[in-house]
Amino acid sequence: MKNKLNFVLNEVLENINPSKEELNFMESSLQDFLLRIKKRIKNLSIDATVFVGGSYAKKTLIKGEFYDIDVFLRFGKKYKEKDYGKLSRKILRWERKVKTVHGSRDYFRINLGNSVFFEIVPVKKIKNPKEALNITDLSYSHVDYISKKVKTKKVIDGIKLAKSFLKASKSYGAESYVHGFSGYSLELLVYYFKSFEKFLKELSKERKEKLIIDIEKLYKKENVLLDMNGSKLDSPIILVDPTFKARNVLAALTEETYENFQKKAREFLKNPNMKFFKEKKIDFENEKNKSKKKSLEFLKIKIKTKKEEGDVAGTKLLKFFNHLGRELNLAFEVKNKDFEYDKKKVGIGYFVLKRKKEIIFSGPLIKDEKNVRRFKEEHKNIIEKKGRLYAFKKIDFLAKDFLKEWLNKNKRKVKEMYITEVILD
Repeated sequence: MKNKLNFVLNEVLENINPSKEELNFMESSLQDFLLRIKKRIKNLSIDATVFVGGSYAKKTLIKGEFYDIDVFLRFGKKYKEKDYGKLSRKILRWERKVKTVHGSRDYFRINLGNSVFFEIVPVKKIKNPKEALNITDLSYSHVDYISKKVKTKKVIDGIKLAKSFLKASKSYGAESYVHGFSGYSLELLVYYFKSFEKFLKELSKERKEKLIIDIEKLYKKENVLLDMNGSKLDSPIILVDPTFKARNVLAALTEETYENFQKKAREFLKNPNMKFFKEKKIDFENEKNKSKKKSLEFLKIKIKTKKEEGDVAGTKLLKFFNHLGRELNLAFEVKNKDFEYDKKKVGIGYFVLKRKKEIIFSGPLIKDEKNVRRFKEEHKNIIEKKGRLYAFKKIDFLAKDFLKEWLNKNKRKVKEMYITEVILD
């Protein structure tokens, strides 16, 4: 089994490492860009420095459809946060194809071609993490910590394997539409466990108590849950940020995402296979056929939003998809569902549904005469129980028709949720 595991991991590493040509293009483009930016900062007399962050700086970059290289502009304390965007635009105004990406703090994206992008992120220059105004302000200390700690090829390769594995299992990313493991959290975890295999084995174990990892022993073990902010303790793993003890690096991780990861980890350790590292799109036709064999209804849904592409759009789309699921649950039992976001302004998902026999509507109290009249106008099959009215509606309709009616009645609500179009199939 050990030989098979090593064979698979070596094969994966060969596939996920960017080619020399890709790395050479990124490096030469980056150095040219940094020279230009530094020269402009000096000529414009702006108090700012530049540093490269993210996976590229930490040497943990893996092959993908495109590459994002994070370049941070660290602005001095004399500037206010609201000035960062204006100052960044002044520095970047000679660059071509600069796109502003809106978020908790605007940043900028430059398309270099060859599927390579620079993401220019303005941050505050800080010495103490407590001075941070935004999570991105901690990026410099994160890069510095990982660069100092992660030295061995085994750990660097382990981090790459972990990123590839979690991407394939849809557990990678702290964004609200994923609620998974961030790149920084994986770097810390693999460094802590010393290898990818140990990382999988330890995190896939069933535990009765919450797992707490404090790499630099910044807390006394018994004090972590007492001293850390309660809002940061909901995740199944508490990973203390070694650069800022008040922060749980895995605060975004949910039980659902963690359990999905654990399931995949156990399956892989039992039977190592390349398929666990291959990202898969939802096979809608296959899911539809499986539903049909079980005499269940299959409903495919395509949702569009007007919100900014990225975390904001993905979060709005997933939130609306889940809202539709709750509405469907009134009349149908949701047997299975899945959703994927295309990184732009569109999300596609499906529900596998079993029709319930009837819907029960809870009505007003008998003494509420006005609402009793209204309730009787809206419903036919009504009974009284313990001083309250209830209505029953037999379910003899398809989920698609149910949602069409709901969308038609709730146009205002759909608009308020920033959804521009819903396509049912």
